[in-house]
Amino acid sequence: MDVFWDDVQLQHTPGFFLQRGQVRPNFEVPARALSLLGGVTALGLSHKMPTPLDPAALATVHTPAYLDFLRTAHAEWSAMEGAGPEVVANMHPAPEMLAYARPGAPIIGKAGWFSADTACPIGPHTWDAACAAAACALAAADVAGAGKSAYALVRPPGHHAYAARAGGHCYINNAALAAERLRHVGATRVAILDIDSHHGNGTQGIFWDRSDVFFASIHGDPAGYYPWYVGHAAERGTGAGEGANLNLPLPRGTSDTPWLAALDTALAAIERFAPDALVVSLGFDASELEPLSFLAITADGFARAAERIATLGLPTAIIQEGGYNTDLLGTLLERFLTAYGQ
Repeated sequence: MDVFWDDVQLQHTPGFFLQRGQVRPNFEVPARALSLLGGVTALGLSHKMPTPLDPAALATVHTPAYLDFLRTAHAEWSAMEGAGPEVVANMHPAPEMLAYARPGAPIIGKAGWFSADTACPIGPHTWDAACAAAACALAAADVAGAGKSAYALVRPPGHHAYAARAGGHCYINNAALAAERLRHVGATRVAILDIDSHHGNGTQGIFWDRSDVFFASIHGDPAGYYPWYVGHAAERGTGAGEGANLNLPLPRGTSDTPWLAALDTALAAIERFAPDALVVSLGFDASELEPLSFLAITADGFARAAERIATLGLPTAIIQEGGYNTDLLGTLLERFLTAYGQ
């Protein structure tokens, strides 16, 4: 299996994380990628540099104004008197404002407008790292477009990023980029399967009214877990996309057997959709040993999931999402890719 990675992704070093009213070290650290690279090495695989990113590719799923914000935000922020080391919004527009609100010119206003929460700080190298991650995702999609499967080792992750809003450690939606690339290289229909423990709210939002991309997400119930407001079973898409969105929220403490049963439900729905290619948003934060655990999936559970996903027989772009136990990530990736049939 082809593996894509770019060392530039290590330059993104977020320090800020606000949890339950306390400032804590950020979980989305370079050590995550180093652990995953260890898993790649243990499999005897080498990684490839992706083709340099064509910035126009980002605009297939993100708005120009949002991309301009990401590219310039840290420089604008740093020029502000009294600025901290990272761009972190201190206000977001409330729903009551949205009928007439505007993003505004000052960087503080733009930061709130273009971010959903405080878990997406922008540092001096965030844009470069996010672009490198996007290039890896697109490279994996190109392999899938040629009828094979590939793994994109990306950070920062992407599935919480909307077309015009960052959130949850995510800036560029790598899975959405991969799906859109597959559509443009010949796949009439594409399915995205998200098995990160958090709902892929950004991916859902991007394809919410599309009939050519089917999105299925297996995740912790948002009634008690991030992203809190979306990811419920009743969300099925709208307009042309009605029925092309499947959410399978699970209660706290869900273990392998019910999680795999939800996966079987998602795989059956994907088979009915009959896609030409598949994108897997692969998160290991469903692990029972996660620092912020909600689900309780074992290493065996991830391996069995990979075996079942492989039975679809689809060319697949596997895109890394979450997973924050840096002592375990490499092992989980090794188990997953081995069972998938790398």
